Formats: sequence, structure tokens, C-alpha cells
Amino acid sequence: MTTRPTGDDLLSVFTRADLGGDQKLDLMEFTMVLDELGLAWSRAETQDRFEKADANLDGFISYEEFRAILESEGWAGGSLPGTHA
Repeated sequence: MTTRPTGDDLLSVFTRADLGGDQKLDLMEFTMVLDELGLAWSRAETQDRFEKADANLDGFISYEEFRAILESEGWAGGSLPGTHA
């Protein structure tokens, strides 16, 4: 995927990457999502953003945390599910 995802696309990508089916991504799953979205972040950048996105410090990224990090990077718009305009 080379275009910016819509909310539905983003949720679909997140769900596909959630290999454990636990509604959260570990670092490996997060990296898979970035690859699918066509984001070319280095390993260090990916690790840094993962740690920043993990707002509750549980070692995983929820969909809300995932959406927030992509929005902060300017990669996802306000049409995402769960956003309040």
C-alpha cells in the first residue's frame, strides 16, 4: 500500500498484523504493519516510535496507540474510526 490509508484500511492492516489476535501489536507485528503501509523507517526509528506509541508502557501498541503514532507522523488523517472531529 503506497497511499495514505483510510480509517477502514488502517484498522484492516492493524487486524491482519495482530497475529496473536489480542488486539495489540508487539514490535515485530508493528514492523509488519509499517512494511505493509510502505513506511521505510530504520530499525532504530521503528523502535523509537514503538516506544513513544506505547503510552501505557505495557510493551504493546493498541489500535488507539497505533493510530495516534501514525497521526503524529502525519500519515493518517482525521477520518479514522474512533476519532472525534
